Amino acid sequence: MVSLIDTITHVDRHHKTLRAIFEKQANIAWSDIESMLKHYGAEITEGSGSRVRIALNGVRAVFHRPHPKKETDRGAVAAMRRFLLEAEIEP
Repeated sequence: MVSLIDTITHVDRHHKTLRAIFEKQANIAWSDIESMLKHYGAEITEGSGSRVRIALNGVRAVFHRPHPKKETDRGAVAAMRRFLLEAEIEP
């Protein structure tokens, strides 16, 4: 059973990631972005190589998982921000 405190902490983490994207921060862990996207109902499927297909609120995009580092760069954060705006997700 999930407690209310666990649920609040989980939601706060997703909101923190969303806020970081809109504050144009870099070096956001890709795993945090994927977790946040799933929280908002995104469908995430694997593509070839490091490609990830994401569908959210009728909007589709393809991103590349960062490698060898696990954090995103500024360009990926900017692309994710545009995707989220198009999918009508804002902090």
